[in-house]
Formats: sequence, C-alpha cells, structure tokens
Amino acid sequence: MSATTVRPPRSSTCSSRPASVWAFTVDCRPLAIPAFRRMWAASVICAVGGSFSVVAVPTQLFTVTGSSAAVGAAAGVSFAALVAAAVWSGALADLTDRRTMLLAADLGLALTYAALWLQAVLGGRSVPVLLVAVAFQGLTYGTVLTTTGATVPRLVPAELLPAANGLSSLVRYGGSILGPMLAGVLVPVAGLGTLYLFDAVALLAVVWAVAMLPPLPPPAAGTKDAAGTAGAAGSRMLAGFRYLATDRLLVAVLAVDLAAMVFGMPSALFPELARHVFGGTAGGGTETGLLYAAYPAGVFAAGLLSGTFTRARRHGALVAGAAVAWGIAVVFVGLAAELWIALAALVLGGAVNFVLSTFRTTIIQAHTGDAVRGRVQGALTVVLVGGPQIANLLHGSAGAALHGLTSAPLHDTAGVLSGPRVVICAGGLLTVVSVTAIAWAIPDLRRYIAPAPATAPGPGPVAGLTSPALPGDRVSPAPANRARAGRG
Repeated sequence: MSATTVRPPRSSTCSSRPASVWAFTVDCRPLAIPAFRRMWAASVICAVGGSFSVVAVPTQLFTVTGSSAAVGAAAGVSFAALVAAAVWSGALADLTDRRTMLLAADLGLALTYAALWLQAVLGGRSVPVLLVAVAFQGLTYGTVLTTTGATVPRLVPAELLPAANGLSSLVRYGGSILGPMLAGVLVPVAGLGTLYLFDAVALLAVVWAVAMLPPLPPPAAGTKDAAGTAGAAGSRMLAGFRYLATDRLLVAVLAVDLAAMVFGMPSALFPELARHVFGGTAGGGTETGLLYAAYPAGVFAAGLLSGTFTRARRHGALVAGAAVAWGIAVVFVGLAAELWIALAALVLGGAVNFVLSTFRTTIIQAHTGDAVRGRVQGALTVVLVGGPQIANLLHGSAGAALHGLTSAPLHDTAGVLSGPRVVICAGGLLTVVSVTAIAWAIPDLRRYIAPAPATAPGPGPVAGLTSPALPGDRVSPAPANRARAGRG
C-alpha cells in the first residue's frame, strides 16, 4: 500500500483481509473516514428499509382506483417534482450550509413517509392526497440526491472519489433489488401502512448520520455571491447550466451518459421481448422478471469487485469505453436467440454501466469547483432522472410502431429480428456510434487523467469552517482539485 493511501482503522473489515484479496474486491478505503462511513452505513439501512414506498405507493394507488393510469400519473408528478427540486436545491447548495440542507431534506422525506403511514392507517382513499404526498416525496428526494452529490467531495479526498461513488452505487442497486422483494413479501403480512412506517424509521438513521457531519458552509465566493444576488435564484440556476455548457469535458461526460441511457436502455421493451421472443406468459412471468433483474445483478456484481478498477486514473477513457461496451451488450440482447444469452449480456452490461456511472460521477465531482458544484449536481440529477424516462418513451414508441413485426418476423428463422429486437439492436448500435463520435469530437474526454495524490489525506477541518470538525472527520478543502488532461 502506498504512503498516499488512506489506511483503514483496525475495526474496518478491509484491514483484516490479505492484500491480494481485498485489493480486487470492494474498495472500502473511504470507510476509513468517519463522516463518510456514518453516511454510508445509514444509506445501507435506508436502501432496504427505506425503499418500501417504491412498491407501496403504486400498490395503494392501483388498489384505490383500479387503474394503471393513476399509477402513471403519480410517476409523472414525482418526476416533475424531483426535477424541480434538483435544479432549485442545486442553486441553494452553493449558497447555504449543505449539512443544514441535507438535514431539512431528510427530515422532510421522513415526515412525508409518516404522513403516508397515517393516511393508510386511517383508511385514506383520496387520490389527490396521495398525489400531494408523492409530490413532496419527489421534492425532498430530489434535494437529497443533489445535495449529497455536492457534499461527498467535501468529505472524501479526490483520489478516493471513485471508491466512494462505487460504494454508494453498490448500496443503491443492492437496495433496489432487496427492498422491493422484501416489500412484496411484507405487504400481505404487515400491510401498506407498516411499509410507510418502516421507511420513515429507516430515514432516522440518515438524519443521525447527517447531524453528525461537520458544518459544510459555502466557500467565501459563494457567500459573497449570496449577498449580491438575493432573490435571484432563477439566474443562479441558469448559471449552473451555462457553466456546464462551456466546459467541454463536462459536456462530453454528460453527452456520453445520455447516449448510453437514452439509446441503450431498452427496459420498456422487456415485457414484449419476454412474451414474443422468449415464450413468456401473457401479463408477465419468470422471463420478464429475469430480464429486469439481470441488469441490476450485473451492477451489484461489479460493485463487489470495485477494487479492480477504482484505483485507475484514466477516468475519461473508462467512461467512453464502458459506454461503448454497454452498447455492444445491448446489441447482443437484441440478437439473442435464447433467454440465457440475453441475461448474460444484460449482466455484463450492468457491470460496465457500474464502471460508467462511477467514473462519470467522479469526473463531475472532481472537475467542478465547489462554488458551483451544487448547481452542476442539480443538472446532473436532471439528466440521470430524465434519461431513463426519455428512453422508455423512445423505445416504447418505436416498439409500438414496429408492433406488426412482432407477430411477423422479418426472417423465417426462429423469429430473428422481430419488432422489439430491431429496436433494441438499433439502440445499441446508436449508443456505440454516438459515444465514439463524442469521444472523437471532444478529445478532452479520452485524454482526461485524474491527478496523482500529492499527500496522504488526514483529518482536519475545511478552510473557512466556523466550527471544528468532529474528531477523525476529514473534510477536503472547498476548492476542488481539478484533474489534468494529458495525451492518451
């Protein structure tokens, strides 16, 4: 281990593993930083015990109305609220203490789940009340996502950001697998109201972890800006997008990510693919479930092996290469004649997407100055939330347009190139072509190299803090370390 590596404390599970083993499994070096460790441990609790509403809200809406349209309306309300919150909270995070913002947002989210629990216990059947609660859920969750993304670089040194983002993704995707499965088991046993209560209680762990953080005030530039632009939040939000648009590296990273999500995320076609290509039952079945589970399984598996790549420094090349690999995997999904081939391709695709998301987030966090990091994270949240929605719309529309081909294959050989498969293959090829074009047109991306750590990170307060950090907490200086661009 080099002198610049954060050595985990003796209580860390990493320290008990032989170097030849733990160097290639989960990279848990950021857990040596108490502030990050507390937040991560709380996120583990919340990822499973705080994700039950993902199942509970649609189930309650469908039970009350008997219509999937209500479920779709709730999804639209949540999406609009989340996007609005991401943009607004991004501007606010550059002006105020981020710990205070996180506390308010997490408490608001916990109160929203408590309100959902109360209405369920009282036998509430009002759709407008549920939609209002869903809107508050989107507002608070969007604020949490954006502010957390702007906070992590203040807690973790730049060289550990890939590992920190990998740990966060591992928990997020693990929770997305276990949480809904556990919720499905608990609904008939405990009832919907109890699931909401579990969510509210689980969030208290996050509230505790955030309350234990040191103060995270804005940098001096942000404070000065706040005094001169009171009431001009709208112009500040636009400034964040302008900052993104004028930075070639950030434009390239977000363009690659959007291309991979919009062109290469065919989940809207999985039910049709399972039914008409792999012989699944009408209305869903094992084949559909496996197709939806394969991608997150691949992401989770890659997270367990994050130590194999989180120490790499060619972050830009890894982002572009992972996006191209994802497009190729999608093509194999479309061409697969057997279900197991499609599942294997989705698992591999999930693994490379873990690499893509880890280094995409790392580049944006490390390359962005702290004075504008909140607004840039807000824009990133909009992209991350909006990309899959656009993908569902495009793939669903294209699949419907080729619906006639679903029952009449273009070739008479076991349904090769049926309707959904044409769309999936086209999306994968578009991903490969567009990502290659972006990497060629903007060489800043493929040449981007993360800086080598200069000194061993140690505990200490951030410059300009009004009160000392907790013992052992590390808060990196407000100005972000920008990576250098070199010839690749």
